[in-house]
Amino acid sequence: MNEGISTDLRIKFSRLISLLHTYQKAVLAFSGGCDSAFLLEAMKIADMKILSVTGVSETTPGEDVKNAISFANKIGIEHRVIETKEMQKESFVSNPPDRCFHCKDELFTKLKLIAAENGFRFIFDGSNSDDRGDYRPGMRAAALHDVISPLAECFFSKEEIRAMSKELGLSTWDKPSSPCLSSRFPYGRRITPEALMRVARAEDFLRTFGLHNLRVRDHGDTARIEVSEKDMYILINRETRLLVSSTLKSLGYKFISMDLEGYRSGSLNRVLEDQDTNLPFPLAGNKPKRHEY
Repeated sequence: MNEGISTDLRIKFSRLISLLHTYQKAVLAFSGGCDSAFLLEAMKIADMKILSVTGVSETTPGEDVKNAISFANKIGIEHRVIETKEMQKESFVSNPPDRCFHCKDELFTKLKLIAAENGFRFIFDGSNSDDRGDYRPGMRAAALHDVISPLAECFFSKEEIRAMSKELGLSTWDKPSSPCLSSRFPYGRRITPEALMRVARAEDFLRTFGLHNLRVRDHGDTARIEVSEKDMYILINRETRLLVSSTLKSLGYKFISMDLEGYRSGSLNRVLEDQDTNLPFPLAGNKPKRHEY
């Protein structure tokens, strides 16, 4: 390693490798994103026996699957793609505030079976320490299935993961976050395969303009586009604006808007802040448990 990172981050990474080495073997819930790619590389450095598994359904952006397969193959890690069936669950498609719990519960249930069938002792995910300060129902599913989050356990923040990933030469170091497509729908708006496809097509089109951090929030007849503040000028251009409007209308939207606050992760959670629901922050302050399968 060169001098690009701090001594404290070097020490933290060494502690992560030491921790991983004690587990010896694990199944990793591998999305192919920045966090799970960094953890997969760290597991390889720790000389673990690894099986990386990517869950795929109608809610998964197609590019994410390709990236996950490519990354695992590039670093020589055994990788499987499995089908998850959260879209067959009313508890998921009805889109309640704890929607992510039902998705992760489906994934971790399948990973638990895979771990048992293949002689793997532990299941990992790529949750980091920042995730514990947000509303993350999926972390409740991780706790239910005794899934371990080594990055959170070693207090790695997203910023530190990106810095360390860059130091390790990982192509994912600056990869934008890419949650499942169901996150584009306000809570209570039913999730259908057709609506998911419409959002995916809209976002794929917008990426042709060089936009990376973007979301198309689906409000029924209205598409609310979120892009980074620095990229707003791209959509304000008259020619681009008219092309975007006509293209998204051809997908079935009647009104096309751009959010003036710009892109922000989890923006649809804002409505929960105004409700007297006393929503929990799962696992806050709790250390992941070690569990064998």
